[in-house]
Amino acid sequence: MKFAWIDLRTVPQARLESVVDAAIHTRMQGVLCDDESVLKALPPTVTAVTTAAVTEEKQLYGLDADAAWVDVHDEPSLRLACAAAVALPHTVVRFADPTKIPLEIVLAAADRSAGKLITVCADLEEAATVLDVLERGSDGVLLAPSDAGEVFALARLLEAGTSPLELTTLTVDRIEHHGLGDRVCVDTCTHFAEDEGILVGSYSTGFILCCSETHPLPYMPTRPFRVNAGALHSYVLGPENRTNYLSELGSGSTTLAVNSEGRTRPVTVGRAKLESRPLLTITARSADDTVVSLTVQDDWHVRVLGPGGKVHNVTELRQGDELLGYLATDQRHVGFPIGEFCKEH
Repeated sequence: MKFAWIDLRTVPQARLESVVDAAIHTRMQGVLCDDESVLKALPPTVTAVTTAAVTEEKQLYGLDADAAWVDVHDEPSLRLACAAAVALPHTVVRFADPTKIPLEIVLAAADRSAGKLITVCADLEEAATVLDVLERGSDGVLLAPSDAGEVFALARLLEAGTSPLELTTLTVDRIEHHGLGDRVCVDTCTHFAEDEGILVGSYSTGFILCCSETHPLPYMPTRPFRVNAGALHSYVLGPENRTNYLSELGSGSTTLAVNSEGRTRPVTVGRAKLESRPLLTITARSADDTVVSLTVQDDWHVRVLGPGGKVHNVTELRQGDELLGYLATDQRHVGFPIGEFCKEH
């Protein structure tokens, strides 16, 4: 679990009380401050940290402290940060240069250690980057907020993540072939696993798991970053139970990668390709008779996933075949779930 310490030392006095209240309300793990009266007023759920409790770099070479602060600005200080991160329960590191390579080196050095690495961040944008470096990211961040709003924004950042979905088995009811229409390939900035794709559907209440192009194809190389997702009108399920139309996705958008067991992760879209192709519509039903519809390119190399990650070429689907899908009870308004009457067919 990622965590944060809030640095109060530069917070303006007029905003100090509101920032402390925000830190307590959002359950920040620690508060760094040199004012003992502020620290004594903290509840026991928040760790009080003083600069006196964090050993300075010049005192650290014996590595006999409980916590350390290391300013990394050259190779010797980088080696010291690595040693501290391996040996000590807590190591706070501030990097002089904007590159994240020194952080990568410290993370790699301390990969199997029990200690916690806290990286000093200048702002929320840097905190978001630091938490993802080398996929593992820093265990914690230290941020000096300008106001209470930044504390709440940091809390949301720490909670960012995607919950697993309960996928359901759908049974193919019929396949209909159409003429030309516009379909979207979603090219992401990640490699998909073989049993991973994105959830797409014509109705807001039901989605089919569309397979990525990670499996070998005749006549063309694999493209493990791509999902040939469906017609441009289709809904695609994203993080936080939001949907987008496939036509809305573009460079920098975020969507949700989902595997055959329902595990999810956010992925960044690098490009969306809209092209005219022959289309077909898959109509399937759940065990409770919920109808799910998906219109995709009418071609053998377009694939959807079934239970156990079984790969189905859409042109070979037959009545009775089983697919993986996701059922949602919410209707949608501009992508947000909403409890209103709406009938899609």
